[in-house]
Amino acid sequence: MADRHEGTRLFVGVELGGTKCVCILATGPDDIRDRQVIATATPWETLPAIQAVLEGWWHTHGFRGLGVASFGPITVDPGADGYGRVGATNKPDWEGADLLGPLRSAFAVPIGFDTDVNGAALAEIRWGSGHGLDDFAYVTVGTGVGVGLIVHGRPTRGFSHSEIGHILVPRLAGDHMASVCRFHDDCVEGLASGTALNARLDGRPLAEVGADDPVWEPVVHTLASMVHALACTTGPMRVAMGGGVLAGQPQLLPRINAKLEVSLAGYMRVPGDGAYVIAPKLGTMAGPLGAIALAMDCVDAA
Repeated sequence: MADRHEGTRLFVGVELGGTKCVCILATGPDDIRDRQVIATATPWETLPAIQAVLEGWWHTHGFRGLGVASFGPITVDPGADGYGRVGATNKPDWEGADLLGPLRSAFAVPIGFDTDVNGAALAEIRWGSGHGLDDFAYVTVGTGVGVGLIVHGRPTRGFSHSEIGHILVPRLAGDHMASVCRFHDDCVEGLASGTALNARLDGRPLAEVGADDPVWEPVVHTLASMVHALACTTGPMRVAMGGGVLAGQPQLLPRINAKLEVSLAGYMRVPGDGAYVIAPKLGTMAGPLGAIALAMDCVDAA
């Protein structure tokens, strides 16, 4: 059995995503002791499976803090009645699911809780492409579009976390595709997510789509419009953009940067010398390590 004194150093992170949940036991990106992947099915199947993994680590290693980084929308205000629960979502059966209650009852450690993208942004600041920055945005363009927005060193807060993937943007002229978002006709997620890209491809395999295919133009336009809004509102020093839509498509980031420069039209100059939007350094580990960053932050604040 492992030395339980290890628990004074170890942290647990739970990244709850739309298709899978990743649980890791770690002290940071260079010291990941264990990693377990659980399919995201229904809450009554997935949440007990997560807790079982954590209980195994609790009894064999111990840990000093736990971070939960979840798909949204979620209630992140500790003073709200629904704290720790999922809000209105496109994911069947998850609306209202209690993510934190069972974990708070099972483990007597500080628990950090935020969106998966806010966690990933904090991880990129701690260990990756946002290192040293207090104002930074992390964007993932996958099944949906999520933005982790850090302002003055902390995730933005108001009545809720930011939902920048659902801001409304001007469509590219001539783009008449129906939005894939059930809530909004012209939001970023509805027009440029992986789900939207699949709708635009209309059955064509992505592997057969070239870098110069016209299908990319509305995606680039929409994502650049979103970054334009970010630059003109909170003004992050850098934007890291990744996710499944950008994976294997190296032409997209330069095109997004070029479109952003055109849309800003000289009104303001963003940092980066033409590379304001860059790739995340942590890659697919940004999400799980984001949960570790949340655990570390809540222990520091305890």
